Formats: sequence, C-alpha cells, structure tokens
Amino acid sequence: MSDIHNSASAEKDAGTNESVHTRIIDAPRENVFSAWTTPELLAEWWGPKGFTNTFQEIDIRPGGHWKFMMHGPDGKNYPNECIFLEISSPERIILRHVAPRFQIIADFENLNGKTRITFNQRFETAEELNKLKHIVGQANEENLDRLAGVVKKTLTNKS
Repeated sequence: MSDIHNSASAEKDAGTNESVHTRIIDAPRENVFSAWTTPELLAEWWGPKGFTNTFQEIDIRPGGHWKFMMHGPDGKNYPNECIFLEISSPERIILRHVAPRFQIIADFENLNGKTRITFNQRFETAEELNKLKHIVGQANEENLDRLAGVVKKTLTNKS
C-alpha cells in the first residue's frame, strides 16, 4: 500500500481566489506538523520538485518572520518572505507570503494515525491567482509530495 494517498486533490473552480490541495499522509499528525515547524525539515521539502532553500531568518511563532531564498532547478534564485500569522499545534498553520501576496492555511486532521493535510493557498483576488495558476497547482502538489517524503524519512530514521 502506498504511503501517500491523493484525496480530493483538486483545485477549486476557476474564478475563486483559492488553490486548495488535500493529501493523506501515512504518519501521525504531530510528525507532519513537526515537518512544518522544524527549520531543518522545512528546508528539505519546501517548494516544488528540484528546488532547494537557504533560510536567512526563520522565527516560527505568530508574528515571526521567515526570509529565505529558493534556488530553482533553472539556476535562478527566488527571494521569499513570509510572516507566520497562526501556529496552533498540531492543528493549523497560517502564514502570509509578502510578494506575491497570498496566504497559506495548512490544516492538519488526525485520521487514526494518519494525517489529512489541507493546503489552501489564498490570493487577494481571483485575478491574482489566475496570473500564477499555470504553476500554482502543480507546484503545490509537488510541495505536498516532498513533505510526505520528508515525513516518511523521519519516521524511518526513528525506527
């Protein structure tokens, strides 16, 4: 049986300002949440396939800043800055991305030892999402793939 299950992993209808992705990860909620709140783990999985990260600043608490450089497989660097708005362990993380402006709401639901994560990327307008829609959907799915891989690796290392 696969460790990763796609479950209702589809974007909302065009015209909304949200791109919502859901994934069930075969790991306890606390482990999945920890992969979001442990800088070394977050650096391993954040971003689409082929990207790496260098964190300049990370303060994982409400009001804390996260500044980092994403290094793309194309050799380009992509500066990022986020502000953590909510950290409710182990249920929810909300962060605001500064440019382009959007919010990420990550909800973690306990499913008898597995975790359903709902990754909601909410733009200010549908027009803003539509400008980036050609990369957002696939990038978010790849992000969740990488998250699941890091969680699996951490569980394997604990065995």
